[in-house]
Amino acid sequence: MSLVNDRRWLMLPVILAAFFMYGFDGNVVNVTIPSLQADLGAGEAALELVVGGYVFTYAAGLVLGGRMGDLFGYRRMFLLGMTSFTVASVLCGLAQNSTELVIFRMLQGLTAAAMVPQVLALIMATFAPEQRPRALAWFGVTGGLSGICGQVLGGLLLESNLFGLGWRVIFFVNVPVCVVVLAFASRLLPSTTSGRRPGLDGIGVLGISGSLALALVPLVLGRQTGWPAWAWVLLVASVPVMTAALLWERRVARTGGQPLLDLALFRSKVFNAGLAINAAFMAYFTSYLFCLSLLLQSGLQFSALHAGLIFAPTAVLAMVTSLSGKSLVAKHGLRVLTIGSLVTAVSVLIAALGLQAQGGGISQAVLLVSTALMGIGNGLILPSLIGAPMAGVKPAQAGIASGMLSTTQQFASVTGVAVLGAIFFAKLGDHPGRATYASAAELAAWVALGIILVMTALVTVLIRAASEAKRETPSGYVVPTKA
Repeated sequence: MSLVNDRRWLMLPVILAAFFMYGFDGNVVNVTIPSLQADLGAGEAALELVVGGYVFTYAAGLVLGGRMGDLFGYRRMFLLGMTSFTVASVLCGLAQNSTELVIFRMLQGLTAAAMVPQVLALIMATFAPEQRPRALAWFGVTGGLSGICGQVLGGLLLESNLFGLGWRVIFFVNVPVCVVVLAFASRLLPSTTSGRRPGLDGIGVLGISGSLALALVPLVLGRQTGWPAWAWVLLVASVPVMTAALLWERRVARTGGQPLLDLALFRSKVFNAGLAINAAFMAYFTSYLFCLSLLLQSGLQFSALHAGLIFAPTAVLAMVTSLSGKSLVAKHGLRVLTIGSLVTAVSVLIAALGLQAQGGGISQAVLLVSTALMGIGNGLILPSLIGAPMAGVKPAQAGIASGMLSTTQQFASVTGVAVLGAIFFAKLGDHPGRATYASAAELAAWVALGIILVMTALVTVLIRAASEAKRETPSGYVVPTKA
């Protein structure tokens, strides 16, 4: 469907609002942990599932969500996903115990998996090739800001205690936002599909989703349960199951069927390198944010609002820098990713050195400088982060590609939190205090710094791959590689 430019740009904030809500709900629960413990008596395992269960069902359902959009229409799936997300949010707010909250949070993640892939798919299907970099830049910025705002706005919501709802307000606030988004979406979204004949690869759904479940369950629950034998068995089993699923997908494609995954996407070095960069960034960002949140609230005893305000410079400067970052990308190409990665590395280095020198007495000035630089670095990274792997994707592949990208991001997030969290808690030990929290956060910062440096190296690979492709992708979008 052909849209005039004004209608496209009116549509963009509507669909990005849905992406923001997903990211916000994924992060805001971090500031409610003390409230959930006090009100629902939630134990450590339940708290882990409230956070990790959402990510788990979201990641497990993403590829299927993208596929359903390709088959039945991005508009239809977006509206269905948004409506379901609203219902799941209300159920979370009404939960009477930790078990109910865990179940409803997992449902909320599953509904988000139906909604979010359609955002990227609609961008790829409705914007002209020369307009996509700008639209994708806003997509990346929205994703980064949603995580930070989950900390900042979550703290404000808890501090205000609207209508005496306590922690429940973070879920009920979704209702009016969803109603507004649905009203505009029903008017502005085009009835766009990939043009493929509807069909569903049932074995592929079970194989891909099952292999992800086998990997994500131990990653989410392994640390809390002391990494028992079953966790390792499931983790190891995920490899042959995924291998078998991929072989099946290749067979389906070779015989003219419609596989759940489009393995042809992996023939593009640009897509592969961009996917790896996204994985590295999400592994660093979510895990580092998780550890910093624990340091501020549990270690330094900051209130939810106080801890959230420490992250305020990240949100503000990420937005400001990303606005100029788009023009820098147009002028200097993907090298802006390298600059952003190095600035981010400096931000983490400052925190690590501050914790090493000052320990539990680390000054707020050091924390604010670090989070400010993190915002600048993220603002330079985000405009290109999503566009890098999606640059060479054909519109007909948009739903599957966005599902694969988002699945990679979420798997990297869960893996990052599991690994860095395990390192953090191992260093914390059995007698936590300000000094031990600072020591654990310092170690986490050094590990995060290593991940960022790996990402910087991957950007070099991406630039080389884009250059080898002579800057022209099948979709017609020119990958900018230099000034």
